[in-house]
Amino acid sequence: MYDFNKLTDRSGTLSYKWDVRPGELPMWVADMDFEVAPPIQCAISERSEHGIFGYTMIPDEFFSAVSKYWGRRHGYEIPTEHMVYSNGVVAAISSIVRKLTTPAENVLIQAPVYNIFYNSILNNGRNVISSDLVYDGSGYSIDFDDLEEKLALPQTSLMILCNPHNPVGRVWTANELAKIGDLCHKHGVTVLSDEIHCDITDPHSAGYTPFASVNEVCRHISVTAVASSKTFNIAGLQSACLFAEDPVLRHKVWRGVNTDEVGEPNAFSVSANIAAFTECDAWVDEMLEYVFENKRIACDFINRNIEGMKASFSEATYLLWIDISGIADDSVDFCHKLRESTGLYLCDGAEYGESGRCFVRMNLATQRSRVLDGLERLKRGAEEYSKM
Repeated sequence: MYDFNKLTDRSGTLSYKWDVRPGELPMWVADMDFEVAPPIQCAISERSEHGIFGYTMIPDEFFSAVSKYWGRRHGYEIPTEHMVYSNGVVAAISSIVRKLTTPAENVLIQAPVYNIFYNSILNNGRNVISSDLVYDGSGYSIDFDDLEEKLALPQTSLMILCNPHNPVGRVWTANELAKIGDLCHKHGVTVLSDEIHCDITDPHSAGYTPFASVNEVCRHISVTAVASSKTFNIAGLQSACLFAEDPVLRHKVWRGVNTDEVGEPNAFSVSANIAAFTECDAWVDEMLEYVFENKRIACDFINRNIEGMKASFSEATYLLWIDISGIADDSVDFCHKLRESTGLYLCDGAEYGESGRCFVRMNLATQRSRVLDGLERLKRGAEEYSKM
């Protein structure tokens, strides 16, 4: 029904992703090259026809749309009274770090992890402490002994959980999430669960489990951040929804968001979000099938054709985490030379922590022809790099 093969031209549109030199192929930052679903386009067009774009309110319909969407697709209908609006997950994370911790306290992450977490922690004068994920050559797991040791430190007050995990693509199981919740509760640590990639899971698997849905402990100690931006490709409209069951915790989140003035929508985001969460399920289903076929093709190509690289088919995100340790021990140098020699622009794994230094991240949420082009460039670049 939807043509995800249709080539789109984002040059000259102030696209952060496509601000590249002629002939380059950007497969780095996490947004899609697909046009948004027709109901979203219609909602934006109808809003633009009004011709006045003043201060905008957040109606109950927005929160209801989010709640029913999570109930429909993830089996967890979030109570609307638990929700707080924010104009972005990253802005909200920084506000929450400032509001729920004090300078010089530890904020725990699980590296390799989304690089902006580091910014939100360090730029606010807090300490990054990582319980690194364990890589066994094909996938990642949690070292719960190490996790507890670091949660037990007196200065550790907040854990930022990435569920599903960017960049490694893990969907944490209910049992894993329950263990995290129990350990954080035991040591008095609040959990901030970034679930922005939650919809983008393998359509032939069980999907993801919201942290707050696991049990009463997880609900009571956590704040969750969700958004339409990744799923529906509307990051430029800047919106997010936070929810927390505990009223004191929720009030602090609300106070932080409003103190930092990141709680007001732009004139188009509310209309677009309501359309996305109420009218676009079929588009999401087809997008997932398309993206995960891209991922299957990419994994097969890399593992068959590029000596010294290994790609594992991950359960979530449209991002492929590629082990390049058989070719290079420094992804920064590899990505620089790859871009110079082939025009392929990937994220170096070192951005996500030292444990990611021998990896690269490749965005596969693009047209199939571009995926195939990118894979050929990657093969050529790897061969040239190996000869250096």
